[in-house]
Amino acid sequence: MSKESKNTGIKSWPIDDRPREKLLKKGANTLSDSELLAILFRTGTRGVSAVDLARKVIKKFKTFQDMSHTDARDWKEFKGLGNAKIAHIQAALEIGKRFREDKAKKGKQKIKSAKDVVEILMPQMRDLKTEVFKVVHLDSNNRIIDTVDAETGTVNHAMPIVREIIHSALQKFAVSIVCAHNHPSGVITPSTQDKKFTKELNDAGKLMGIKVLDHIIIGGDDYLSFADNGLM
Repeated sequence: MSKESKNTGIKSWPIDDRPREKLLKKGANTLSDSELLAILFRTGTRGVSAVDLARKVIKKFKTFQDMSHTDARDWKEFKGLGNAKIAHIQAALEIGKRFREDKAKKGKQKIKSAKDVVEILMPQMRDLKTEVFKVVHLDSNNRIIDTVDAETGTVNHAMPIVREIIHSALQKFAVSIVCAHNHPSGVITPSTQDKKFTKELNDAGKLMGIKVLDHIIIGGDDYLSFADNGLM
């Protein structure tokens, strides 16, 4: 017998009310957050359907974005959620992030403002728990050549090496670059070190013929552009 009881299991529901069948018949957009999550769970626990279990999870974490901030310790209170189910959830959340990033890249190949860069990088960077530094390489028409991770740091600090960033840009035949890093705290105010680094990178870029267009700090759903704020 399934882990779900015969009385509470989804299999006892009318076919049109079952999340998987509803998705296939009416489309994923017709499902609630709990129903979508229940499909990832596949089964619930004794006396609790997958949908009911999903409702408890949604009640705790509120949104899928908040859910992406979690680790295994945050899920311990939910009986029946083993490593396999948690892995399915984390994989689905990551797919969602990458989908948004790919969509932004496809629609914003030419960079005209800091907002264009933020639309591409924010889906990946806003939920990170450690600081990560990214560099966007641009050609002479401000079109993206590629985006690379320059450094992964601790919760409070990422120290990219100026020489390596410029060297990488030269290798990619980039004419200009835009740098970005996240503040896991959500506070987008640049630190003294952020300002010092930006000046050093800008000076090195001028020396080597690589224009540093901007340095962007991402914190949660907010961002700060050094260029827009006259800090370059």
